[in-house]
Amino acid sequence: MRIYISDLRKTGMCARGSRAFFLSQGLDWQDFIKNGIELETVEKMNDAMAQQVVEYVKNGQQQ
Repeated sequence: MRIYISDLRKTGMCARGSRAFFLSQGLDWQDFIKNGIELETVEKMNDAMAQQVVEYVKNGQQQ
């Protein structure tokens, strides 16, 4: 499973704040915009907002 920018938007996350978070984690924002990111990568992060997106994607994929 992958997380995409549309998932961030659907959970109410700000793209500008998300970009800053990605950069602070050493992740490639442009690659994320083009290809998404593996759910497992985000799941391993110790960040409450990241976990909200993980749960949204997991629950959305199950419906």
